[in-house]
Amino acid sequence: MIQSKSHLVSVVRSTRNLSAFVFLLLFVTIFSGHKANANNGVMMQYFHWYLPADGSLWNEVSNNAEALSNAGITALWLPPAYKGNSGSADVGYGVYDMYDLGEFNQKGSIRTKYGTKSQYLNAINTAHNNGIQIYGDVVFNHRGGADATESVTAVRVARNNRDYEFGGDLQIDAWTQFDFTARGNTYSDFKWRWFHFDGVDWAQNLQESNIFKFRGAGKGWDWEVDTENVNYDYLMFADVDMDHPEVVQELKDWGEWYINFTQVDGFRIDAIKHIRYDFFNEWLDHLRVNTGKSLFTVGEFWSYDTSRLHNYISKTEGRMSLFDAPLHLNFHQASTAGGSYDMRNIWNNTLMKDQPGLAVTLVDNHDTQPCQALESPVQDWFKPLAYAFILLREQGYPNVFHADYYGASYTTSDNNCNNTTINLASHKVAIDQLLAARKNYAYGPQIDYLDHWDVIGWTRLGDATHPQAMAVIMSDGSGGSKWMNVDRANKTFIDITGNRSDTVTSNQDGWANFPVNGGSYSVWVEQTGSTDQNVSVQFSCENGYTYWGQNVYVVGNHSLLGSWDANSAIKLDAKNYPTWSKAINLPKNTSIEWKCIKKAGSSVEWQNGANNQYTTSSNNGSTSGSF
Repeated sequence: MIQSKSHLVSVVRSTRNLSAFVFLLLFVTIFSGHKANANNGVMMQYFHWYLPADGSLWNEVSNNAEALSNAGITALWLPPAYKGNSGSADVGYGVYDMYDLGEFNQKGSIRTKYGTKSQYLNAINTAHNNGIQIYGDVVFNHRGGADATESVTAVRVARNNRDYEFGGDLQIDAWTQFDFTARGNTYSDFKWRWFHFDGVDWAQNLQESNIFKFRGAGKGWDWEVDTENVNYDYLMFADVDMDHPEVVQELKDWGEWYINFTQVDGFRIDAIKHIRYDFFNEWLDHLRVNTGKSLFTVGEFWSYDTSRLHNYISKTEGRMSLFDAPLHLNFHQASTAGGSYDMRNIWNNTLMKDQPGLAVTLVDNHDTQPCQALESPVQDWFKPLAYAFILLREQGYPNVFHADYYGASYTTSDNNCNNTTINLASHKVAIDQLLAARKNYAYGPQIDYLDHWDVIGWTRLGDATHPQAMAVIMSDGSGGSKWMNVDRANKTFIDITGNRSDTVTSNQDGWANFPVNGGSYSVWVEQTGSTDQNVSVQFSCENGYTYWGQNVYVVGNHSLLGSWDANSAIKLDAKNYPTWSKAINLPKNTSIEWKCIKKAGSSVEWQNGANNQYTTSSNNGSTSGSF
């Protein structure tokens, strides 16, 4: 019997037996594809495209690791940690030197956009000490910022048909010589030359921007890759030749070095649809065998055509998960449909439905945020519904986006934004509630009620160690209710989000009629003698006169009131303007202090005077403040 993962690796190393190798692949696929969900794991993309280039992110990870772990985050996807072609301003996808983790004075800086090597290693260590895994971002498709040009024979190809050549062969000066003189041979003596690439998008001698495919022995676009533009091998910069044996060996060597040097637990791999599909079969097998780590891996194959995603999964034999881009598209379309989206279709044609064990589910990411090339943000009103969908269902491995959690504010002219200032709201309060619900209640059998164009829901029936039932319901329209089976007779349920302050009681058959507000969601949790400790408190803020774009919130000294953090304050409803109000569930017999605030973007106006004080009792109550 195989006693451990490390023993399994030694067995494979000591034998050429094909069945042992197949068994290893099966083990790794199951382990990497499902381990993250075994305890309701949640990964977080811990960056967005427009983070300040101040070198502070690695320290931020260290400072926030404990709080993230307590909230229910079990893994962080960190941005590319190595030096990019624009040095300390590079987001990380313009790869220059993958061995420089912020250690060498290259491209005008020692640190990267996110910090130094020592800060990066400390962030990983701190995360590990708090039970959080780290997934490193890997960009293999291209290299940028070469140290010198080389003369190469090439031919122009059409942008919309990469197999169509025109204009005849010509000599171009291509930026393909990478010497890394500041690093020297530290960690690696590999130097990149033109024959390690298939093409470039700039001819220095011609001062011409085009796609130039290299001529020479073995040269040509790699295959199999995505068929967009006929052959989508070429994306940008100097395109890496994944058929070149020296390249294949170098990327294996780097992978082993990176894992052993940093102790990362897995990878997010960029732009996989531009890299020959079977490359990662060999690469991941090599690393998993030679490091003894399961290496959870998720690939970015950004396509809304699920057949392409299924094809990739088939070609890579389930060695990695994929981001569920089609699910994101459904969320985006639902959020922009003005309540007319057919919610029965919310997970149709998605990996979450078709390949749940290999689906990394997400609401937004750095490519879909405003002013990015794939801009398709999910509107704010729908984001909590979307997060409820990915966090409280049994299918998929959910990913939380940094900008959705903490909010973001930036000004950019990217993609015709023309010096536009973007303010993204923080949904931390709602996401924290959902993370807590996932950690405590999202277990056991799931019964779906995705059967209505406006109101959908599902129930989770719990397991031996998480016995409370949960019912989740949401509406993109005017609201309503739905009868759902919770398999609990005559039990009381409360909405832990605070969106509903009433209670629901199941009938003797274990069914209950669960309500939901319009354009909202509710998470109804079974109450027991030991856990029925909450009461509903109606908060009101009077004289809340606001201008367009400004809203009124409540914030206080309890975690359910944001712990005095204005970014985590709870937005009130303006149905009785200028009085703003909302019912919030709070623990019984608890003294609280709180205030009203007005917010518009990053601008915060606090209620004057002393804090409002209120003590909850064993019954529902109300409290008010005034500007």
